[in-house]
Amino acid sequence: FATRLRLDDMLPIAAQLDDVGYGSLECWGGATFDACIRFLGEDPWLRLRELKKAMPKTPLQMLLRGQNLLGYRHYADDVVERFVERAVKNGMDVFRVFDAMNDPRNMKAALQAVRSHGAHAQGT
Repeated sequence: FATRLRLDDMLPIAAQLDDVGYGSLECWGGATFDACIRFLGEDPWLRLRELKKAMPKTPLQMLLRGQNLLGYRHYADDVVERFVERAVKNGMDVFRVFDAMNDPRNMKAALQAVRSHGAHAQGT
């Protein structure tokens, strides 16, 4: 299924995953966000909220492409800030931030936004 597993297929096992005791569960990022919209016709924000509700003990984790967020172009710092704010509000706990060009300048705004909203930031 790769990134095309539907939310309705995830939720029945979510409580068991929550009981495992994982340090975090990676459930969101560029490919999953895109697949929700393009191939599954699902709302990725609803998916995040529902997974958080179903797994309240397990921190949810995502990959964030730094200044590119979940896409392939740079976004302004205020867009990065707002995206991170909304992701945290909707249930994201851990942000693994990277830049495809390994340029730390492209990670700075995202890492600062994650920290300012009280989530866990990892620069990878």
